[in-house]
This record gives sequence, C-alpha cells and structure tokens, in this order.
Amino acid sequence: MKTQVNGIDVDYRDQDVGLPVLFIHAFPLNQTMWDEQVAALRTHSRAITLDLRGFGKTDAPPGSYTMDQMAADVRGLMTVLEIDRAVLVGLSMGGYVSLALYRNYPDVVGALVLADTRAGADTHAARERRLKSAEKAERDGARAIADDMIQLLVGRTTLERRPAVVERVRKMIEANSPKGIAGAQRGMAERRDSSYILAGIDFPTLIIVGDEDTLTPVAEAEGLRSGIRGARLEVIDGAGHLSNLERPDKFNSVLIDFVNSLKESW
Repeated sequence: MKTQVNGIDVDYRDQDVGLPVLFIHAFPLNQTMWDEQVAALRTHSRAITLDLRGFGKTDAPPGSYTMDQMAADVRGLMTVLEIDRAVLVGLSMGGYVSLALYRNYPDVVGALVLADTRAGADTHAARERRLKSAEKAERDGARAIADDMIQLLVGRTTLERRPAVVERVRKMIEANSPKGIAGAQRGMAERRDSSYILAGIDFPTLIIVGDEDTLTPVAEAEGLRSGIRGARLEVIDGAGHLSNLERPDKFNSVLIDFVNSLKESW
C-alpha cells in the first residue's frame, strides 16, 4: 500500500490487529527483510513495515536523507495509520532511525527493539567511507554496493552455509535506487550521536546482536544495554549483522517473547 508522507509516496504494509509493532529496515535493504518476523507475529500483534525514503517502492527524492527526516517519515506514517504509540523494531540503520524517533517524538515509543546497531555517531574515518560509498553508488550503481557490502552484512556462517540468504540480500540491494543508497549513506554520515538519550529511556527495551556481527559487534550491544536501564540483551549464535535474516527462528522466538511480555501493561 502507498500513502503520502512529507511530500513523498511511502510504501508500507499493515497486518492484523492488536499491539502495534513497527519494523524499520536496515541499509541498504527494504521492508521485505522483515517477512519472517511479520509472519511469526501473526496472531500475536499488529505488524507494520515500510520502505524508508529512497528504498524499495518508496520515492527516492534528491539530497541527503537524515535520520531525523526518516524518523519524521515514520512518525507521519503512524499518523496516517492512527497509531499513537508503537513498539519500534529497528535493525542497523533502522536502529538509528528508531533512536531519532524517540529523541524527536518520545511519546510515540512504547517499547524498543534495537538489533545490530549503535547509538554513537560515525568516526571521521567511517564518515569518509560512507561519502565515498555514496559517490560509488551514483557512479557504478547498486550492484557495486552489493559487491562491497555482502561480506560485511552477513556472518561467516551464512556466507559458508546459507547461500539462499546471501542471494536474497543481494537482490534486495540491487533492486534499490543508486540515488536512494547515496542519500542514505550521506544521511548516516551526518547523523547525531544518540548516546546521551539512552539514560532517559524508561520503557521496555530489547537489544539483539549476532555473535558474528563485525559492523556493530557484541561490545556495541553491551554498551547499549549498559546505557539503558533494565534493557535485556540477546546474542544470536551463527548470525552476523542481519541477525533477523540469518537466524529468523531464534530472532523470532526472542521477539515474540518480548512482545507478549508487553501486552498486560500496554
């Protein structure tokens, strides 16, 4: 389905009824990365996914896509769907957007799942890499970005034993607009440090990380847990940066347990 949000057409899916769980996808993928989670939550909750600006079937306007702008898009979709408060599930870039949403619209976040992500801003070296990647996307296209990123996005177990997952990730990346990939890279390069807001999070928070994640390793997840009072940490064996795709069985089990624990107090 599509709707107008902040001057662009946003593609989204809205399934079932009940406690709203809103999934925010990783870079440089799209909302279909959450297919197994949406299916697993059927009968448990209302699952909403969207393609962020520049990705999937959502418009890719020119310019840099800041995390605050993406958060405003998510907030706009919540308004369209008449959702006052939701459980946010953000992985990687989706985690950056989730933290920006909490920073800018704290009342709309009732619980949080941060998967394979970090609160800190990029280092100077990381920013430079993102800017070069944005230029490469514009120059060489999405396939070149897929070639660069697949080895980083999935863990060694997936590379060795799960070729179907690797191919699925490649297809998602290659289907995206080079302009959208570049806009998101530039937006992530300039994102704010969200570490200072962690101490203010006073709602249930689940942190998930793959034990083979080299982009945001277990130490980053432990830092998030330490910064958020009462946060729970789950480490998924045999998964890299895309833990929900690499080990959906384990990810879904942890997620469903967390969502069900919220229902009595929601």
